[in-house]
Amino acid sequence: MLPTAYTSARVHIHPVYIPQLRGVPVLLHLKDKRCERVRAEPQHGLRRPLRGRSVWDTSCIMANDLLDFMAAATKEMADEYERIQKRATEDPGTAGDQGEENWATLLRRWLPSYFHIVTKGRILSHHGIASPQVDMLVLSPAYPKHLLDKKLYLAGGVEAAFECKTTLKAAHIATALKNAAEIRTHLPERKGSPYRELRSPIIYGLLAHSHSWKSAKSSPIENTTDSILRGDLEYISHPREMLDLVCVADLATWSGSKLTFIGPSQHRDDPLSWEPMKSIYGEHGSAVTSYMCHSFLAENQADHFTPVGAMLGQLFTLLAWEHQDMRKIEQYFRLANLQGSGAGRMRLWSIDIYSDEIRDRVEAGYLTNGVEWDEWSVGFA
Repeated sequence: MLPTAYTSARVHIHPVYIPQLRGVPVLLHLKDKRCERVRAEPQHGLRRPLRGRSVWDTSCIMANDLLDFMAAATKEMADEYERIQKRATEDPGTAGDQGEENWATLLRRWLPSYFHIVTKGRILSHHGIASPQVDMLVLSPAYPKHLLDKKLYLAGGVEAAFECKTTLKAAHIATALKNAAEIRTHLPERKGSPYRELRSPIIYGLLAHSHSWKSAKSSPIENTTDSILRGDLEYISHPREMLDLVCVADLATWSGSKLTFIGPSQHRDDPLSWEPMKSIYGEHGSAVTSYMCHSFLAENQADHFTPVGAMLGQLFTLLAWEHQDMRKIEQYFRLANLQGSGAGRMRLWSIDIYSDEIRDRVEAGYLTNGVEWDEWSVGFA
């Protein structure tokens, strides 16, 4: 059964200063205006309050040229947006093409050189079904060179796909969510672990220079978040279909986050501790997804935060699952706190989202925590 709404509880994440919680969101349960910070326990779920250094302590982050590079990339996007907008009304098509090239240039500069970054193409499934046109694609190092200039890209060789907009509107978000779901339905279904069943083999995202909510009374972060959540409920029928990234270069980055399962079996040592959790996760427990909003306005946000840096940090994390040589740089980005702080509302899912092959083990709570790059982790950020 599919959920009909997001819960009022929120997920907060700051993945840097708790390395043993690699990729696991920190939950804050909101009740009677109080917040209890809790963390994942190996095989026993989310129970014990964090101790020691505050998860928000950024005092150990000193000046780092990497952060200056991200600030420069952000400024370049802003400058390009201003330049493109001067003639956008004359030729919207050319303006859009220039915007796509801005993002393609950014990824060519930052991703490993073995990826092929191309613009404008359709994704071709193994059944011969072609997707709607996608603005930018990241192709596998193994992609056949003979096919690089063909605009129908084989799904098995597509690592990531992005829709690019110069000025983001609510309709763009709805379209991106619809396309993300449609493309994933034509891919081979992966089974065997929570990672394989929760994550699509193709990363899908939406990138924009800026947004349309510029009036004094507008709330662009709230408007974007609301559009993402509404579209998610309308078009997304399984966590693997979610958007992985939404980046608005002058505003914020939203990243898809997934908790494998939170349920009573993870409280088997103390059954009474599950009672107050039922109001959040349901009597029998739930898998959890959220769109984590990393913005300049996030609580205790790092001074050096940039949405572009947060997007690149998350993209490295997603790609490093399949490309092990990226993991040292991914760890560096994480330790440098490139993604900053974030928060998002939770959507709950039944255990039925998992295949028969793994459902019993997931529901029993036999999940790992603190083991990097483990496909049976309690969560994936």
